[in-house]
Amino acid sequence: MEQTRLGIPALFQSEGVHGFTNNGTTWPSPIGLSSSFNTELLQQAAATIASEAEALGVTQIFAPVLDLSRELRWGRVEENYGEDPFLTGEMGNAYVTGLQSGQRRNVSSTAIGRMAATCKHFAAFGSPQGGLNLAQVTGGERELRTYYLKPFNRACVNAFSIMTAYSSYDGIPAVSNKHLLTDILRTEWEWPYWATCGKAPTQCWIDLLISSHQTCDSRACAAKMALENGVQGEMGGGSYTYETLPDQIKNGSVDISYLDETAKTMLRTKFALGLFENPYPYEDYLDFLRTNATRTLLHQMEREAIILLKNSNNILPLSNKGGSVALIGPQANRVTFGDYVFFNASLNGISPLDGAKQVLAGTDVVINFAQGCQLWSNDQSGFAEAVATAEASDVAVVMVGTWSLDQTLLWEPGTNATTGEHVDLSDLTLVGAQLDLVKAIQATGKPTIVVFVSGKPVAEPWIAEYADAVVQQFYPGELGGVALAEILFGYVNPSGKLPVSFPRTIGTTPVFYNYLKTGRPIDPGMITPNGTLVFGHQVRSILLVYQIRKILKQPLYTDLKLSKATIGTNENFTVTVTVHNTGSIDGKEVIQIYATDSVSSVVTPNQFLVGFQKIDIPAGGSQTVNIQVLSEQLAVWTLQNQWSVEPGQFVIKVGNSAETYAQTILTVTN
Repeated sequence: MEQTRLGIPALFQSEGVHGFTNNGTTWPSPIGLSSSFNTELLQQAAATIASEAEALGVTQIFAPVLDLSRELRWGRVEENYGEDPFLTGEMGNAYVTGLQSGQRRNVSSTAIGRMAATCKHFAAFGSPQGGLNLAQVTGGERELRTYYLKPFNRACVNAFSIMTAYSSYDGIPAVSNKHLLTDILRTEWEWPYWATCGKAPTQCWIDLLISSHQTCDSRACAAKMALENGVQGEMGGGSYTYETLPDQIKNGSVDISYLDETAKTMLRTKFALGLFENPYPYEDYLDFLRTNATRTLLHQMEREAIILLKNSNNILPLSNKGGSVALIGPQANRVTFGDYVFFNASLNGISPLDGAKQVLAGTDVVINFAQGCQLWSNDQSGFAEAVATAEASDVAVVMVGTWSLDQTLLWEPGTNATTGEHVDLSDLTLVGAQLDLVKAIQATGKPTIVVFVSGKPVAEPWIAEYADAVVQQFYPGELGGVALAEILFGYVNPSGKLPVSFPRTIGTTPVFYNYLKTGRPIDPGMITPNGTLVFGHQVRSILLVYQIRKILKQPLYTDLKLSKATIGTNENFTVTVTVHNTGSIDGKEVIQIYATDSVSSVVTPNQFLVGFQKIDIPAGGSQTVNIQVLSEQLAVWTLQNQWSVEPGQFVIKVGNSAETYAQTILTVTN
């Protein structure tokens, strides 16, 4: 700004998928954040990420990721908010709102935000063929509209930046897709800000038009295709194709009007942030990093993100008054974060072992630790110690799962990981000796609780069948070890919900709850955990369904009613239901509203989420909840290629994607 002819301030960019990556606070990975089903809490979390970045002079954050986790082999499932477009849109909107709201210091009223969120990857990126990071996404316009575009439309119409995908959709590369970047984003949605591409370590995505998509044979061609079809920014790396634009404009092969529009969008973003008035970092920036207030919010999020999948005979919570607990497994004394954290960020975290010691300090509970095996090894030499530790304890907690690495190690040749960008899998089972370790501990006869620490679902039917309890902790943040101990020992009631489906085996993928009608015929076959073959005719339809029960008794839902049983096609309605906590422990519950379109002009999902709300219910208490549903949430992309709410009946149910607690009928008329 001080040394260039026009004095235009630069945008300084950083990552912030689940925390500011310049020694900022590390939050749970997005799949964990989404498990909280708490949009208000996520909005507050995003505000802390913005505060840490803003003070250091960063003005653009590459988040949120709004891809849908409909392909679990993909390495970046942990970066998503799950498989559902409505949940993803609501969580994404909370993140964008929290990140952008407010103003930087010493700016005028013309500044309408303090940080540029960057919604990515536009669009349909997270469901690549075969789960491979660069592979094409296959689908048509209706699938694009019904699933992939909805989160972006909800969360990003007010975002100051969007990042393209680097895959192709229906044979058209995202970085040169006029239909996506111009027809829909600019014309239909009237979005005014700037779109950028991203880059891999050595290659900008525009270069992929030459090297991978092979729709161009030169840098000039790639630059022209990207610029004219809607990409304003070329991130560093690769061959810097946009350096060819001055000559192309001079020789007439690119019209200067495209450059003018590009400049407008970028300047509009910078004016919106007040950068012409104050682009500088704050001298007291350290006061904004890793504050006590942020840590308090983080602690709450860590607690709300943990999910209880199974709890046979109420083995949980464990006693916090005495006795002995074996803490076993390669995830027990390890801090495991998701990808997109800074180098050595795990040094700021608290392991489950240290968390248990901290939470149980002053009690008579004895913690006995044995690692048993490595995450990445078949070596079982540590099993004997682990078995002896379990036998010497009253109960065993075995911690296993997947692992990712920080953004330095993840791309370092020779380092290993099982999730993260460019780490795509052909299997969803536990790696190495982990499953055998669980079996060895369960064989001792001691009550066995399995904790998955992972970035995606783990497909292990044996554990689902034979473990006494199963807890899912998607990659946590810095206080994940503390929160896990609080859940296991009954200081906090688990309230997280799954934002993604768990398949029985890799062969059943891709799998997701909101499949189109007829997508899941009955009469499936299976291989049971003990190896018995049960023959059927739709083996790919089998889901691994956990009995999801909280430590408190299953809440009772009563008095379900609609504000109006019959509405017009443009009318919103409200779902009212009373929820009772019949247990003896205070807790949180996520009220979920699903709809099914009984008859429609095109095939629609068997069910789809239309509303949710997280509430606190004291032990023995009840609360009546009102959740508004917008009429547009009932719309279908018709044969005429337009959104329409069609007259007819809709089944409105309260429950989750696997269970219905109460339901009623909504009628829509012209």
